[in-house]
Amino acid sequence: MGVSLVVLIAVFYFMLIRPENKRKKEAAKMRSELAVGDVITTIGGIVGTICAVKEETIVIETGADRVRMEFTKWAISNKGAQTSENAK
Repeated sequence: MGVSLVVLIAVFYFMLIRPENKRKKEAAKMRSELAVGDVITTIGGIVGTICAVKEETIVIETGADRVRMEFTKWAISNKGAQTSENAK
C-alpha cells in the first residue's frame, strides 16, 4: 500500500505539478522580456503595442486612435495578437 501511494504521488507530480510550474516560468520569462514596440494581448483580450515599460506595469497603445492604457505585467497573456487558431 505504501508503494502504491508513492507511485501515485510521483505520477501526480510529473503529470500535473511539473508542467504547471514550467508554464509559469515561461510566462514570467516572457513578461520580463517585454520591450517597447512589442505587440501584446492582455488576459482581457485587448491587443496593443507597448509604448513604455516600467518595473511592474506597461503602457500600451491600441488602435488607430492611439489610446494609451497602463496595465500590470501579470495581465499580459502573450506576445502578438492572439487569434482563435493559437488560443490556448
